[in-house]
Amino acid sequence: MSGFKNKIVLITGGASGIGKIMGQMVLERGSVLVIWDIDREKTEATRSELSSLGRVYSYRIDVSSYDDIKIAIKWVKRNVGVVDILINNAGIVFGGFFYEYKIPDVLKTIDVNINAPMLITRELLPDMMKRNSGHICNISSLAGLLSNPKMSVYVASKWAMIGWSESLRLEMNRLRKDIRVTTVTPYYIETGMFKGVRSFIPALKPEKVARKIIRGIERNRIIVSMPWSLRFIRFSQGLMPVRFFDWFVGGLLGMYKTMDHFVGHNKD
Repeated sequence: MSGFKNKIVLITGGASGIGKIMGQMVLERGSVLVIWDIDREKTEATRSELSSLGRVYSYRIDVSSYDDIKIAIKWVKRNVGVVDILINNAGIVFGGFFYEYKIPDVLKTIDVNINAPMLITRELLPDMMKRNSGHICNISSLAGLLSNPKMSVYVASKWAMIGWSESLRLEMNRLRKDIRVTTVTPYYIETGMFKGVRSFIPALKPEKVARKIIRGIERNRIIVSMPWSLRFIRFSQGLMPVRFFDWFVGGLLGMYKTMDHFVGHNKD
């Protein structure tokens, strides 16, 4: 099992939402917490709030910038130590049909949602491999398994996240390294990121999601999906003809219209 006691845990997007909740949970388990986030005020406020639970370090960073990533990792190694557990949690989403996307929005989504996790992991992985110990948890989405209108670039980034995360896990196994990789595929979460989304399947509570992720890391789970019923998406896609799947999931269940009233953080 991947225990948290006395481990250095880095959480990107750790100043709010499930990132903040996971930070509290790992501190309660005896970890040293490092928070990365782009929002300086929230980052400092979260560090101050959680510091009563243990050692907390914070760093304001734009993870879409590789230069920022390199500087931040040097800072962490110098001031905290070598990261034992990395939770790639930071993410953004823009809503709308693909032709409506501005080019900077496309590039930013890809940079934050998939390039950043890969680059951060690439920088931290050599130390993990040298010590033959570590855990990398990548927060993807159900959108990485199920395409959906009005979130095409987000979907693309999360499909990429799953493919890369699973490939990384297989590589560590092949190299006989004791470095665990957990891929998380949750449904919509009630954090404000998907404000305005309407679905007959209730959005997930942030506390429950965070608890399941942390438990998944502790138990070395390969995949953490929630709710459990959506684990059958891949099976259904393989079993059903594409047009029937679209009719059943998109039409009958209304999944392809969940983003029609999307507002999100970017419109606040």
